[in-house]
Amino acid sequence: MGRGTQQRTSRPSRRKAARAKDVRRSHRRLALRVLLLAVVLTLAYGVVTFTQVLWMSRHDQAQPVDAIVVLGAAQYDGRPSGALKGRLDHAQELWQRRLATTIIVTGGNQPGDRTTEGLTGFTYLRDKGVPEANILIEVGAGSTFDALSASRLILEEHGLRSALLVSDPYHNLRLAGVADELGIAAKVSPTGAHTDGRALVRETLAVAVGRLIGYGRLSRL
Repeated sequence: MGRGTQQRTSRPSRRKAARAKDVRRSHRRLALRVLLLAVVLTLAYGVVTFTQVLWMSRHDQAQPVDAIVVLGAAQYDGRPSGALKGRLDHAQELWQRRLATTIIVTGGNQPGDRTTEGLTGFTYLRDKGVPEANILIEVGAGSTFDALSASRLILEEHGLRSALLVSDPYHNLRLAGVADELGIAAKVSPTGAHTDGRALVRETLAVAVGRLIGYGRLSRL
């Protein structure tokens, strides 16, 4: 009698344990599928963003505007780096084509620098024949977002409504995104600089994150 009772009570316990095991297994499978889906979606988002960065890097939207905005790059004691020189030369070319009468040069400095990227750009363009009256300067920006945010204020202060943004090709998509976030009516016109794979990957990450959290928040990270 005691043995039969024990057998009858043990069977439901085993069935209950088996059901619990099945539920745990089902939950693990579901979690694995969700994780796999998240990985696939993340990879797809990255691939699409990379393709957009690459595609945009090959397009020049040069057209008549109110001002040309030059994004800063490294300078060495007042001498522009190759990247900055390329951007300044391209801006001068656009100015000579009379696509705009005003050029805005941007960029702050690094600790220990005696001058700024903006002032270096001003001096370079002036020495190349662009009248001082046609050059406006921003000297505090430390990021793309800061440079365009300050440029927006300069544009508004001088009654300028549209801009042509000049930087390296890989920068095009993020420039357009930041300008849109700031409410700047802008097009992009890249230099002829070669874009390597590392720059494209780095820019893809910046654009992918900036689109999710906002470029302004990204600049503060």
